[in-house]
Amino acid sequence: MTTEATLPSTSASPTALRLWTRARGIALALALLLAGAVTLAALQSDARHGALDPRSAGPYGSRATAELLAARGVSTRVVTTLAEARAAARPDTTLLVASPDLLAERQQRDLHSAIAGSGGRTVLVAPSGWSVGTLAPGVTADPANSRGSALSPDCALPAARRAGTAETGGIRYTTRRLDADECYPSERLATVLRIPDTSGAGDTVVLGAPDILYNDRLDEQGNASLALQLLGSHSHLVWYLPSLSDTAATDPDDEKGFFDLLPSGWVWGTLQLFVAAALAALWRARRFGPLVPERLPVAIRASETVEGRARLYRKANARDRAAAALRSTTRTRLAPLLGVPVTQAHTPEALVPALSAHLHGDGQPLHALLFGPPPSDDAALIALADQLDTLEREVRRP
Repeated sequence: MTTEATLPSTSASPTALRLWTRARGIALALALLLAGAVTLAALQSDARHGALDPRSAGPYGSRATAELLAARGVSTRVVTTLAEARAAARPDTTLLVASPDLLAERQQRDLHSAIAGSGGRTVLVAPSGWSVGTLAPGVTADPANSRGSALSPDCALPAARRAGTAETGGIRYTTRRLDADECYPSERLATVLRIPDTSGAGDTVVLGAPDILYNDRLDEQGNASLALQLLGSHSHLVWYLPSLSDTAATDPDDEKGFFDLLPSGWVWGTLQLFVAAALAALWRARRFGPLVPERLPVAIRASETVEGRARLYRKANARDRAAAALRSTTRTRLAPLLGVPVTQAHTPEALVPALSAHLHGDGQPLHALLFGPPPSDDAALIALADQLDTLEREVRRP
């Protein structure tokens, strides 16, 4: 009774340890990137917390401005809803809108309808092009910001002339109204703009930058003087900080799609990532070309190669391929012994007649042996290998 030896497993399935070894570098890089992003976001969020808030004593808060105004008899009240801001539009009140761009288009229209003709003053802090046209009709914002922050008044507005040089650089504005005061120009465009109401009782002041209201910038240049004069013209100051808690912030007419919520420039950013990925692929790709022979670091015995290939054929039940390999090798070795060119070794019309003449036998069995169909089972394959070996020995016999 014969038993067949069990071959060792040649499975190369990756284990958990191997997968971790391969992926730990990428995982570490992603973890460091995520930690850096979280840290940077936390630092930026902490640094800008309470920006333009008159209750905040941080560098970007405006508590110092509120206390200086209180010392001059001006009361400051903080509101966070549109309804409170509209109700505060009175002749004896200055309404400061800290972040006009946070308001939806409908909110901007409602706010403008309340402040128009109210007789008070409205101060808009750094409104961009899409919001300044609604809150201050007739005013347009230039796409390019001013370079220098400390600018000279260069206008007839008394508050600006008394304050002198101030850090008003930022967004620049233009208007066609002849009664407007265009102050602190940067490249001939104003960074502070005062527009009187049609009734002449109130006005709207547009600031290109919030620097003159920050705690850490209040003592620079004429920032404090300009801020106190612009915000202290009335006995009451209402500081409007738009927030998400405002029930009027949701408007079905202002619903935006997914691409509308993405920041501007995402198309160029995606294109740059695609180009970078393509360049990286070209850099890491291997050039297609002819195979280059390379000396193996170790010598492998031919018997081991034959046994390894035989195991692969057996595992795949590829008796046809194994038989074709045996017959092809035998024909290649027999052709030079019979005087047949190697290029015609696999042609039955050239090889079989020469072999029959050499052995003085019938060509039909030889044709079936060298060019016949594949064996039906392993026993037939072994018999074929023995017959081919016997045939080659007979041809080589002198």
